[in-house]
Amino acid sequence: MATEALSKAPSAVERSAIRMIAVRLVPFVALMFFINFLDRTAISFAGPNGMNKDLGLTAAQFGLASGIFFIGYIVLEIPSNIALHKFGARKWLARIMVSWGLVSLAFTFVQNVEGLYFLRVLLGIAEAGFFPGAILFLSLWVPARYRSKVLALFYVAQPLTTVIGAPLAGALISADGIFGLEGWRFMFLCVSVPAILIGIVAWFYLTDKPADAKWLTGEEKSWLTGELVAEASAKTGGHSEKGSMMAAVRSGRVWTLAFIYFGFIYGLYALAFFLPTIINGFQEQFGTTFNVFEKGLITAIPYLPAAVVLLLWSRDATRRGIRTWHIAGPAVVGGLSVPVALFMGSPAATVAVVTVTACAIFAALPNFWTVPAKFLTGAAAAVGIALINTFGNVAGFAAGYVTGWLKDFSGSYVLSMFVVGGLMLMSGALMVALSRRGEPTPSDAPAVEELAVSEAVR
Repeated sequence: MATEALSKAPSAVERSAIRMIAVRLVPFVALMFFINFLDRTAISFAGPNGMNKDLGLTAAQFGLASGIFFIGYIVLEIPSNIALHKFGARKWLARIMVSWGLVSLAFTFVQNVEGLYFLRVLLGIAEAGFFPGAILFLSLWVPARYRSKVLALFYVAQPLTTVIGAPLAGALISADGIFGLEGWRFMFLCVSVPAILIGIVAWFYLTDKPADAKWLTGEEKSWLTGELVAEASAKTGGHSEKGSMMAAVRSGRVWTLAFIYFGFIYGLYALAFFLPTIINGFQEQFGTTFNVFEKGLITAIPYLPAAVVLLLWSRDATRRGIRTWHIAGPAVVGGLSVPVALFMGSPAATVAVVTVTACAIFAALPNFWTVPAKFLTGAAAAVGIALINTFGNVAGFAAGYVTGWLKDFSGSYVLSMFVVGGLMLMSGALMVALSRRGEPTPSDAPAVEELAVSEAVR
């Protein structure tokens, strides 16, 4: 029956419903994610372009300031996702955005390392729950067979944040002296305002569930609601919500996925926080000189191909049905390539290898996030997804601090990048092991054609 259902061509109502979600809902949530990632990684642009010097930061202190964000985030992430499940995504995601925008604004006036640490922790508290909440929100809007493509459209905002944000940050930092502020302070001021404004808009724009969507027809609402209710019933198997929540916490699958995600996120944030610093070191390493705006452009280079690869890889996963190698393969490529970057003989070769690593990380992540939704639903999904993301964000803290500490300890980033590579290889190995144990991982069945979503992309 399941195979027969998957083989059917999508109906006109199905096409139009998914198209409307892809056009009206996904781009807005992706914009929220774009602003979210820009705000949390703005420190990576500020650090080597005046902030470290003005505040007297060592590499380890900069790494700690980068990673300490995740302490508050980790503590409050699961409670935040439970609150989202209780109060609704519209109110909760809007509240999160306005909160982090106000905290981000305060970075404009930070005066010392202690104040920087405090604000980074506070930013993590303010942002807690946004990413898993957004993943959960989108998962509650589309049937499983469309999630890979929809999450890819959402996730592409992350590499595009650097493609657009790095040159933008460079331009803002170059505007030194506006309002009497150093360039890096002016940048913090400018990137905080969109979070506050879009958070206010989100309160009125988002809709919690298909049944409440005025922009869907009655037939579209009925089809979506029926599909999602049937999937939820199949996953819960009649268990109570409380029991499902506890089962998510005790689930070996959830914890294995958490370790897999740990390796990916360690690589992602080691790249995000320290790539601008590594590029800043090209002058000493290769004798080349770039201005702040040019450094921003160079930082953006790996992320544009990464955005393209993300979409193409997810499209292939949607057509074939997500397989283990859609996740494990990129982990191996990224793990092997990341240490090699530091042994290249020119800036161009270094950036080329970093581009391979970025493509690998972003190819895997949206496909990875389809896996938890295959066996979790309701409050269990809120807890399970938040738990996986929380553990991954431990890697966000570790990547910042350990990378900086190892740089101070060894005098270079070589040892740090071998650690990154090893952890990404661990993610690939665990994904293969999970599949071979016969656990419910990516589906072996090919998905329904992606017609509705593909039309929206075009």
